Amino acid sequence: MNAAPQIVTLGAHVLDTIVHPVDEIPPAQGSLLVDEIVMSAAGPAGGTALVLAKLGAHVVTCGAVGDDVAGRVLRGLLHDAGVDVTHLRTDALPTSASVLPIRSDGSRPALHVVGANALAADVVPWDALAAADHVHVGAPELLGPENVVEILDHARENGATTSLDFLIGGEPAFYPLIEPLLAHADYVLPNAEQARGWTGAADLPAAARALSAAGARIVAVTDGGDDIVLVEGDDLTRVPIVPAAAVDTSGGGDAFSAGFVFARLRGASATEAARFGSAVAAQVVAGVGTSHGDYDAASVDALLREVAR
Repeated sequence: MNAAPQIVTLGAHVLDTIVHPVDEIPPAQGSLLVDEIVMSAAGPAGGTALVLAKLGAHVVTCGAVGDDVAGRVLRGLLHDAGVDVTHLRTDALPTSASVLPIRSDGSRPALHVVGANALAADVVPWDALAAADHVHVGAPELLGPENVVEILDHARENGATTSLDFLIGGEPAFYPLIEPLLAHADYVLPNAEQARGWTGAADLPAAARALSAAGARIVAVTDGGDDIVLVEGDDLTRVPIVPAAAVDTSGGGDAFSAGFVFARLRGASATEAARFGSAVAAQVVAGVGTSHGDYDAASVDALLREVAR
């Protein structure tokens, strides 16, 4: 595909406030001097949209934010990055937001408000879905299984590929929310904790195979600093990640999803797309926030060539 791919992201949009480094919270009224406090668009729809736009895609993002300062900031950050926010609805609920105190080792406890993301299913631009090359649903668990199936099927009927990424953890009780969606998605992109927890599998390959058996065309499971486990049909592949000196891993999963989808739209194999997604994630986690990094598709391609030498 030579022209910029047309991608719709739909689902969870979050305004992240990231503080780095925070290895302990001061007691009582104590204070702490830190190196950085950064605000970034985030979430498996908003963060993925941001990274896709940096890679060179034309992105329409859909969901809900509050009629508040956080919503105006989040909308502005996405707009300034080149994302079409026409379908980012303003609602009475507060904007979904997180405060992330990032430890020196890159780990990140989170303080989170769900807010307007609960209304994301109320914002479905069917015409935009029909015109898209790809539709990415971030946090489908917030939208309801029937709504997500309708969205995915509408996109595929109109020639788009589809993908799913998730916010919820790996508790087995959540799997009934996830399993009915898998046969309607081309790419299912969970992390290792989610995949193992939902399926109850003994190891990551077994977990990825279980998600594939439920109907997903391609399953790509990220595992932090370890190999990506990729299942396509009967084939299972371990894809080495591109090494990164991680400062903040909070945007890594969304960056991987964006890179994987973008590469597939350029005609890459699943293995090549996983490697490209890993290289994009390496740019993002090297600094603070999903917005970190000065890169585009060409610079990521150059990095991959350099790493391959």
